[in-house]
Amino acid sequence: MNYQTGDAGSRELLSPTHARNLRRSKRVMFYSHDTFGLGHLRRSRAIASHLTATDPNASAIILTGSPVAGRFTFPERVDHVRLPGVTKLPDGSYVSQTLGLDIDKTTALRSALIQGTVEQFEPDLLVVDKEPTGFRGELLPTLEWLAQGGRTKLVLGLRDVLDEPKVLAAEWERKGAVEATEQFYDEIWVYGPKSVYDPTDGLTLSDSTRARIHWTGYLRREVSDEAETPDRPYVLITPGGGGDGQSMVDLVLSAYEQDPNLGPDAVLVYGPFLSGEVREAFETRVAKLGGRVTAVGFDGRIESLFTNAQGVICMGGYNTFCEVLSFDKRAVIVPRTVPRLEQWIRAARAEELGLVRMLDEKRDGMTPESMIRAIRDLPKQQRPSQAGADGLLDGLDVVVKRTDALMAHL
Repeated sequence: MNYQTGDAGSRELLSPTHARNLRRSKRVMFYSHDTFGLGHLRRSRAIASHLTATDPNASAIILTGSPVAGRFTFPERVDHVRLPGVTKLPDGSYVSQTLGLDIDKTTALRSALIQGTVEQFEPDLLVVDKEPTGFRGELLPTLEWLAQGGRTKLVLGLRDVLDEPKVLAAEWERKGAVEATEQFYDEIWVYGPKSVYDPTDGLTLSDSTRARIHWTGYLRREVSDEAETPDRPYVLITPGGGGDGQSMVDLVLSAYEQDPNLGPDAVLVYGPFLSGEVREAFETRVAKLGGRVTAVGFDGRIESLFTNAQGVICMGGYNTFCEVLSFDKRAVIVPRTVPRLEQWIRAARAEELGLVRMLDEKRDGMTPESMIRAIRDLPKQQRPSQAGADGLLDGLDVVVKRTDALMAHL
């Protein structure tokens, strides 16, 4: 007979159907190291939300180091566990954000929290975003523990572009990432089409491991939480998380300052990491533009702003690119080139395919004049759908199929 324990310790008889549903409950965990920006968390959140929406018996937990995770809404049956945050310094080293611990002790604490959560949640599937061994190897003890149990399926999820091949190969060798990928992961999901770019180019993966790669396509985005948007026509300006978006925002504001007739008006979303004195200086400039540019700090419902925008000026992060394609927006991408070439590679390939236009520092120059031309030329661009973007956005559906296949034994 099947029983469950009630609030007072009593045992209640479960119906056979209810008992079967409990046994079929699927648990998915996402690891998102998040030392900088929003990309890893937003990607994990999008996948977790879709998986639970398509399977009423599934639940998900996201392990994240993002300091702004609590500012996002999560759907029913999706939750998150906040890992102690770390900050990357200009010299490439890391420090704890708030705890006053050295980085080794902070990493050890994060590692213990990860394993403890895994042991208690008992996931059927663990999806690791981008870093095969986790931040500074913090995931390795958990991977080894799970491998001994043999019950949890392990997936490494990679965005469409990681970095230029030589740089990536050296980074993965230094971190032992190739060995970890070969040893622990049942599958590798690339969140993009192989026809656009191969992020594993240059990595010395075995043929057997490459056979476990599944190309999902890009992760389509939808409006999940409605938000008010301006009634007038506007161009959306978004530097993503904003931590490295100062130059792009400065360029856009300079364009509107230099050309009083530039239109349409702009809605600027700074992102949560563009703050302090830099943002205060931008706010002063925005106030002098007489309403032609309006600005907000952070909006977890930015999808609504995408929906009604006449066009988009943005950086080249993965999630923003998915939104440009999903909402079929004419876009100009201003990619960063340090500390890695990921955004430039993505933007250059997308421009080659006719999906977007890129503002390239060497070719176009990062000047107010080049930004003015880019904004004025937005209406002349074709939409991504005219270049075949709709056929590139099957990522979430493919992820559901792969998840079902991996958990078919449940």
